[in-house]
Amino acid sequence: MKRRDEAEPVVSLAVSPETVCFIIVKAREFDVKVAASDPDPGSNPSDDAEIDVLEESPDDPVVEELTALIDTLTEDEQVDLVAIAWLGRGDYTLRDWSSVRAEAAAAHNDATARYLLGMPLLGDFLEEGLSLLGRSCEGGT
Repeated sequence: MKRRDEAEPVVSLAVSPETVCFIIVKAREFDVKVAASDPDPGSNPSDDAEIDVLEESPDDPVVEELTALIDTLTEDEQVDLVAIAWLGRGDYTLRDWSSVRAEAAAAHNDATARYLLGMPLLGDFLEEGLSLLGRSCEGGT
């Protein structure tokens, strides 16, 4: 895991690290979902090894929860979230923070949740982005 260089800028975030960490946990729950494969979705969950819980569905509660949370964030918080994901994806370095945030702000629209949920490995990118910003989901830093 990369660590922030002491010579690099300290970044102030509009979105709290706790919120980002919650999104990371939920994004990882979403990432493990697979295409529907249960031939009898109305069957007893214990009889079919509860396979449905890992299958994608149009009314997936994880998607609904993440979408609702991201939609309730302020525009600045949403912009930070996208910028953190881009930073963690390796598209930018910490020294590019001002420009990556400006680019995320320019690209902002009402589809932030859909955009982020469409990003494979979102949880990993957010965690790496937080790490590059000198923050972590472990220990509350």
